[in-house]
Amino acid sequence: MKWDDIGEQPCSIARTLSVIGDRWTLLILRNAFLGTRRFESFQQNLGVTRHVLSDRLKRLVENDILVKTPYVQRQQRYEYRLTEKGLALYPILMSMANWADEWMNEGFGKPMQYTHKSCGHKITPRLVCSECNETLHAKQVKPELTQDYFNYLEQHKIPS
Repeated sequence: MKWDDIGEQPCSIARTLSVIGDRWTLLILRNAFLGTRRFESFQQNLGVTRHVLSDRLKRLVENDILVKTPYVQRQQRYEYRLTEKGLALYPILMSMANWADEWMNEGFGKPMQYTHKSCGHKITPRLVCSECNETLHAKQVKPELTQDYFNYLEQHKIPS
């Protein structure tokens, strides 16, 4: 299977990777969550080439993750802002940061702290059950294929 076709799989992770599955895209998203809005700021902060940055921003706009809004009319300059769909990626980036803080900190500790604005407390992101609010761990979750998956296979004539 070609990388360009990965988003056509009946797999939620593959479809997500088809949009955000490269390092520059994830770093652009990280910076967008940190408040970066302008092309020049993304380029300066990331050190990415103009071509690569332009390509990744274009793909994020095409996938409704970012919206391009003018901030200078006469020079056609734009800001890139997270959409609701883009904001919904926040838990993914927080989970990645949490994982790196635990497993890849090389003894230096966390490079960033997070404060919950509502209560003012410093937080550590965690994944919890939507039903009982218990922290989730991989060995406590049982994945099961849905009927939608089997319908997809049947519709696309893919042997199961």
